[in-house]
Amino acid sequence: MTHVKVSPFLTRKPAFGNFLDDFFTNMTEVIGSDFVNNVPAVNVISTQDAYKMELAAPGLEKGDFDLNIEKNLLTISVEKEKTELAEGEKITRREFGYNTFKRSFRLPKTVKTEDISAKYKNGVLHITLPKKEEAKELPARKVKIA
Repeated sequence: MTHVKVSPFLTRKPAFGNFLDDFFTNMTEVIGSDFVNNVPAVNVISTQDAYKMELAAPGLEKGDFDLNIEKNLLTISVEKEKTELAEGEKITRREFGYNTFKRSFRLPKTVKTEDISAKYKNGVLHITLPKKEEAKELPARKVKIA
């Protein structure tokens, strides 16, 4: 026979029940979806030749994005109109949507802003920010002593 220990804390129900879980899970129903901030996540990768940014934005198209560079400030924005429902339709649960967003990033002075490029593939916006020659790391070398 196997001896099994049971913790009394695991069998008790939470004091508030599921109130807090329901509250935070259904936040858009409580305060409205316009107030919930849905900004895409960004990864920034540094290589010897460039910085690379990856912005997760599934469900969009490359024409939805607007990239601007002004005074070493890269601004990525999307203005996507909400889909209209047909008469008699009502959303009973919304777990995704396409919202308008705007993100800005201060670029280091080591970026060649005139050579920045971007592509959108498989729901990810890839931005390449090439480094200036003087910013690239030089390979290690030996110095001969005279």
